[in-house]
Amino acid sequence: MSYVAAEGRYGPMPYNRTGRSGLRLPAVSLGLWHNFGDDKPIETQRAILRRAFDRGVTHFDLANNYGPPYGSAEINFGHLFQQDFARYRDELVVSTKAGYDMWPGPYGDWGSRKYLLASLDQSLKRMGLDYVDIFYSHRFDPETPLEETMGALAHAVRSGKALYAGISSYSPERTREAAQILREMGTPLLIHQPSYSMLNRWIEEGLLDVLEEAGVGCIAFSPLAQGMLTDRYLGGIPKDSRAAQGKSLDPSLLTDEALRHVRTLNEIAKKRGQSLAQMALAWALRDSRVTSVLIGASSVEQLDDSLDAVNRLDFTKEELETIDKDAVESGINLWAASSSH
Repeated sequence: MSYVAAEGRYGPMPYNRTGRSGLRLPAVSLGLWHNFGDDKPIETQRAILRRAFDRGVTHFDLANNYGPPYGSAEINFGHLFQQDFARYRDELVVSTKAGYDMWPGPYGDWGSRKYLLASLDQSLKRMGLDYVDIFYSHRFDPETPLEETMGALAHAVRSGKALYAGISSYSPERTREAAQILREMGTPLLIHQPSYSMLNRWIEEGLLDVLEEAGVGCIAFSPLAQGMLTDRYLGGIPKDSRAAQGKSLDPSLLTDEALRHVRTLNEIAKKRGQSLAQMALAWALRDSRVTSVLIGASSVEQLDDSLDAVNRLDFTKEELETIDKDAVESGINLWAASSSH
């Protein structure tokens, strides 16, 4: 049966301006980092994407090496896009990235012009798209001139293969440089995608100020701290969890102290009438400089729980002060090396 999007899809979801650009993004966007590779049923993927769009999620975020295997998330998304979403292309923001290892040899990694532009061509082919809305440099390359990496992004925009340029996991200093270079090239930097959560607050130490100054938006990935800020680990490590499977959450991080903080935050969420995940997403959006938060979902039920965060985005001063006592660094920033250059 062919998919027809829900008529009321533009309801409770807020849409926030991305920096000083004209583009608005949903407060909650869907990332395809996990759960859209060949290890997941395609019908589950279809159900999640349909439900997300029906609830106002207009932004789907990918990268060249999302899977597993590498490239499969883009291929699967491309199939589902052609079957379900092609008619809604102009209502969607689709992004992809290049910067981590993708293919063997010296031209399939980091930030060279050769890698980024070849990767973008491959991504468009996998997804069956003429263009992506945002193309990102996935990480800073300390051995490639920033002018070359930003020049590749500017070329992607000028060629019509991308509408906007973005960067991910760049330090405040490199972000300022990147924004200046792109501005001089006539292709403003639209957005930065950093990791950010209650347990990983590094962007508060300078990056958000740089983004505000440069008029650049911010979309936070891993706002649930790779699953720590959910009810999954309150009573231990489930067998089907990321921690148990070794997917981006090291079980050693689930210390008694870390879980004590998480349990306290869970009690605060209960008092607010929210799940811990909902409160964590709302908290990440409390700063107006954060345009959107990127969530993952392995089921429609999990997706719905996260999207319900928009039903309660306000915090009292007292709530924020209480949360601050337990919203502490927990060593989960896997991308710290990239953002420290």
